[in-house]
Amino acid sequence: MQQLHIGILWYAIFLVSTVAHEASHSLAAHKLGDSTAHKLGLMTLDPVVHIRRSPFGMVLVPIVSFIFSGWMIGWASVPMDRYWAHQNKKSSALVSLAGPLANITLVIISMAVIRICLAFNIFQPPEHINFQQIVTAPMGLAHSFALLMSIVLTLNLVLAMFNLLPFPPLDGHSLPYLWLSRMAAEKYERFFTRPNASMIGLIIAWNLFDYIFSPIHLFVINTLYAGITNYG
Repeated sequence: MQQLHIGILWYAIFLVSTVAHEASHSLAAHKLGDSTAHKLGLMTLDPVVHIRRSPFGMVLVPIVSFIFSGWMIGWASVPMDRYWAHQNKKSSALVSLAGPLANITLVIISMAVIRICLAFNIFQPPEHINFQQIVTAPMGLAHSFALLMSIVLTLNLVLAMFNLLPFPPLDGHSLPYLWLSRMAAEKYERFFTRPNASMIGLIIAWNLFDYIFSPIHLFVINTLYAGITNYG
């Protein structure tokens, strides 16, 4: 029963976090000149719309990953006009950045809530900090809220950092367009449109992620508990 409760929390947070990420892509694209996702109704926080587009990544994979690993991974997507992106590389890079920025915003909000609850002794530092337990509280609603905030922080940090890695098909792959010259951007684009580039990029990103995420996660936790004398 406890595991089912945790699973429901994970899935609710996964939906909110993933939908916020994709809706932010859609909003940024619409504002910058590509209304493809907007016309398809994807500039929305309604999870049903995104689930219909990506049922495998939004339902099956998160549930299976939680059953086997105790946490959730998955994905969704919104379309972009490739011709528009090719002609407007800097704008397309800003569209790519919008998704991770949505997740970073949720990280900051969760950190602020956790700090306030720690200050008012609603939350306490746990005996052992782990992936889904950054703070704890007595049993009841406060305990569930502590678990929820812990997952919001960690999951959104994962989504932001993973998507910012500079490998296709991740969002970070487009960010160099912000500073590359037009000629350099053309060469960069040609290099990463090679066959299997996305598959190779995902394999590299997946293998590098632990080395990158662990120190960032530790830094965020230390920042969260800075000045709190009973931490650890």
